Amino acid sequence: MKITDLVGLALSRLSTGKMRTALTMLGIIIGVASVVALVSVAQGATKGISDRLQSLGTNLVTVSPGATRTGATRGAIGSATTLTLDDAQSLVALDNVQAVAPELSTSKLIVAGSLNETTRVIGTTPGYLPVFAYDVWVGSFLNQASVDNNLRVAVIGATTADNLSLTSSSIGSTIYIAGLPFDLVGILQPKGGSTTADDQVMIPLSTAHELFVGSSSVSAIGLSATSQDAISTVSAEITTTLEQRHGITNGVDDFSIATQAQLLGTVSSVSDVLTFLLAGIASISLLVGGIGIMNIMLVSVRERTREIGIRKAIGARGRDILSQFLVEALALSLAGGLIGIAVGVVASFGIGAYAGWGFVFSPVTVAVAVGFSLIVGIVFGVWPASQAARLDPVVALRYE
Repeated sequence: MKITDLVGLALSRLSTGKMRTALTMLGIIIGVASVVALVSVAQGATKGISDRLQSLGTNLVTVSPGATRTGATRGAIGSATTLTLDDAQSLVALDNVQAVAPELSTSKLIVAGSLNETTRVIGTTPGYLPVFAYDVWVGSFLNQASVDNNLRVAVIGATTADNLSLTSSSIGSTIYIAGLPFDLVGILQPKGGSTTADDQVMIPLSTAHELFVGSSSVSAIGLSATSQDAISTVSAEITTTLEQRHGITNGVDDFSIATQAQLLGTVSSVSDVLTFLLAGIASISLLVGGIGIMNIMLVSVRERTREIGIRKAIGARGRDILSQFLVEALALSLAGGLIGIAVGVVASFGIGAYAGWGFVFSPVTVAVAVGFSLIVGIVFGVWPASQAARLDPVVALRYE
């Protein structure tokens, strides 16, 4: 028989039992929709995390304190730190370093008028703006004069401004940090995605040392390399410089260095594992759908035994019968797969819009889902089809 005849015969047969056909396809629909939606969710979550990391600065290198050395100073939140302001200043002269931003981070109560919130307060320098890729929305950022003279000035993030109802007209007003008055000089542009990077207050590093710590320690040092290609070189130079300054000769550093490339690589590897895991879990429902197809095809063979006997009696070959039932199984799985893709795409769009990372569409995932649904149709359709093809025409004609 021609393939067009087989397809037409399969469709006409499936259309005679619409409810049974729909219920049979349901397992495939759920399976394919699950694969498409879950893989899209994993990829969307990865994209959201990567975008947030990229928004911190594509050439960012962060130096964090490690184990405490003898005589080490104390950080803003009372934990031991091995990094000092002198360490940060020694890194400014390194080749391929565009900007350096030492940080002293703590958490304080911020009061503006009748509103208040507890948020992160960062003592830093003018280099914080280019290092972490921020833009000023209104007003200005911290300048070197404010750091040199221990001025009580503050710049706030977009989320902090919203929480305290501070607008462009609030520039020049007074806010209180831990009960101490500060002049509001600027509000930053929002980063978007996560509000964490926007819910903070920046003050001069010298002011933070004077009011909150009383030492030259820093919580971390952020650096911006001149290019992504220079990041590895900058990391090596930082290691050499700080080891010399800290007198480290045994290779056991009291600091750690993290780059955006490392973070993005970690996110990518975790995402790959998560994607395969979710796709594997969703594929179980495809197997269940395949069993449903096999079950309904076995029932169909039993119901159509006399029809098979008649067809064989008038000259139909075993392979014709085999092809007919295989095409019916493929039609069931393909139709279910296409509907499942549509459902999965709609679900992906809704989840992406709700989660905030947008719609992530992967043609490869769709192609794999369609291919897998066809494989399911073939695998679970072969046994019923082979049973039908092996039926003896005499026995089949006598079947009641």
